[in-house]
Amino acid sequence: MNPKELTVIEHIEELRKRLFICAIFFVLALIGSFYVAKPIIKYIQHRGEAEQLTLNAFNVGDPLTVYLEVTFIVALVITSPIILYQLWAFITPGLHETERNATLKYIPYSFLLFIAGLTFGYFILFPNIMNFMMDLSNDLAIQQTIGINEYFSFLFKLIVPFGVIFQLPVVMLFLARLGILNPVLMVKFRKYSYFVLFVLAVFLAPPDLISNILIAVPLFILYEISIIIARVGYKKYLQAEELRLQEEREATQKQQVEELLAEQRRQIEEMKNQSTN
Repeated sequence: MNPKELTVIEHIEELRKRLFICAIFFVLALIGSFYVAKPIIKYIQHRGEAEQLTLNAFNVGDPLTVYLEVTFIVALVITSPIILYQLWAFITPGLHETERNATLKYIPYSFLLFIAGLTFGYFILFPNIMNFMMDLSNDLAIQQTIGINEYFSFLFKLIVPFGVIFQLPVVMLFLARLGILNPVLMVKFRKYSYFVLFVLAVFLAPPDLISNILIAVPLFILYEISIIIARVGYKKYLQAEELRLQEEREATQKQQVEELLAEQRRQIEEMKNQSTN
């Protein structure tokens, strides 16, 4: 059956199958992540800002909570290519063959950008925020007692969103490749986009101008890269669309020629029959 002709129930069944596959791989990744969570926790505890702090457990279950959080995040990172592929497989059946092949190539780049976003958040964003918070505490003569659960939760709330934000170029390329997004609009509304990105940087970064600029500039660069990539994707979309229309015209012309030839053969047969009679 043509995927475009699937009923609502069949679409739900297809979605259920994709989610089930994601769940299976996530559980397998979760089991493997239990073995790597401990060295990751120790690395974070003894690196940079955390090494200068005494991380406390305010509840009996805090160490287990942190262990499970790290396990979950690692499993999510490991499974993300599978999740992206299943999402692609669910969305793309209605697309043309060339569009399916083109968008499939985006999955590795999306995964690498997700890792790049996590790396940026951990090595650049998080240290600046922690330094700002510690300096503020010293200025106010406040002795901070930091819980390990709160420290890791704060860390993940910062770096995971950046992993998602760094998907912007791939998302823009995907939409442009399908003809949904025109890069001309991205250029036209650039100043508004910059404003939104700067507001986002203000919310994510500490309340000082240097940190805001430090976070906003990479977001601006991501946006400009997205425009460049979207132009490439949109150009390929236009080329593919032109080729598709040309093939449709040729197919229509071929069909018309065949119909004319069939009509001529029919008329010749009728003339022969009449002459015979």
